[in-house]
Amino acid sequence: MGVSRLDVFYRRLLLTKLFIGGWGKPEDLKRIFEFRKIVGDREKCKALVSEDYPVHIDKTEEQADCHIHDGFFISPLEHLVPGILPPEAIKARFQFIVPKVWKKNRPVCIQLAGTGDHFFWRRRTLMARPMIKEAGIASLLLENPYYILLRSSLKNVSDLFVMGGALILESTALLRWLEREGYWPLGMTGISMGGYMASLAVTNWPKPIPLVPCLSWSTASSVFTTGVLSKAVNWSQLEKQYAVNSVYEKEIIQLLEYCGVRLILKWIHMFSSSVRCALKKVYFHICSYGFSGMVFLWCFKCSSYGVSSVVSGVSPRREKTESTRFCRPSLHVESISFMKGVMDECTHMANFSVPVDTSLIIVVQAKEDAYVPRAGVLSLQEIWPGCEVRYLSGGHISAYLFKQNVFRQAIYDAFNRFCLKYPSLQ
Repeated sequence: MGVSRLDVFYRRLLLTKLFIGGWGKPEDLKRIFEFRKIVGDREKCKALVSEDYPVHIDKTEEQADCHIHDGFFISPLEHLVPGILPPEAIKARFQFIVPKVWKKNRPVCIQLAGTGDHFFWRRRTLMARPMIKEAGIASLLLENPYYILLRSSLKNVSDLFVMGGALILESTALLRWLEREGYWPLGMTGISMGGYMASLAVTNWPKPIPLVPCLSWSTASSVFTTGVLSKAVNWSQLEKQYAVNSVYEKEIIQLLEYCGVRLILKWIHMFSSSVRCALKKVYFHICSYGFSGMVFLWCFKCSSYGVSSVVSGVSPRREKTESTRFCRPSLHVESISFMKGVMDECTHMANFSVPVDTSLIIVVQAKEDAYVPRAGVLSLQEIWPGCEVRYLSGGHISAYLFKQNVFRQAIYDAFNRFCLKYPSLQ
């Protein structure tokens, strides 16, 4: 399947650069990687956010068809990883759009924001108000931590991971609050990056819950390394930092655990510089096959360089081999490889618990999506057996502009499925 020309064209119209500050502080990356090991395991997270976590409403506005409540609470991430959030993001803000008259039960869908979706107007207009009219479902719109005051300041790669950790815990706090207030059933959705974040949040929730991620997939690594957004990444700054600060290559890599990445890269560091350069080049190329076949392909390539002893753990001989013909891979290649590793570590759904009931998940994806490539990565059906995937014709941009009604229908179907399967959970 090809990619949407509209996606490619639209990306060229945008002049903004991603990650202009670089990778982020190494100490921040280390802290968030360690925290990922906790939030990636649902059993370890049961007590992270208390059942009575405080949430406040500070303003209410009456509209013709609904009440709009503005609220806030302190992000739980500030308590668990102090100082990792910027000061402006410590207070999480949300907008709660509630119908004046409920049709049946009191269903609420938490909607997380996509890239550039500042404040609440877009989600409120395109999704929340129609959902009240069509199905009587309320919406809780959570502000992205880095979108406060119209500044989507994801200046560093680490900011994306901090955002994910914050949204996982903030979603848990809101779900607990909604339960206390007697709303039922509860579900989650999001478009593009909002879909990723909603998926991550649901992996952490200890109960069955409807989930509808739209225009997102199993990992963000392909978005920033092979998708059209990769053209907007400030690679020159990332390459400079990677070359100057050896901690990224010598220490951060040791923390990567997704599908054996750390072990493979650790093996590479065992060799002399000439052999190591050749193996890094091999590593980058096999990344394009997806990590599931990486170990086999890597070992196969190693044998042709005369370094197959790595498989048995025997120290390699320090002698010139055929691999000395290879020059050091470009810094750009190494930076892309490192980006893939850190993105998979913190965003790949295989690194998180499987949602309690995958039959309540309806994924909506565009067939020709150039923003979220699906080639070379595990599919959500492989990671979450039992989930449903609905494909739309066209690309990312056309689906966002013209298929909001399809997203809403998937939400209604997921909520109905939950009510039929778990009527006693009310």
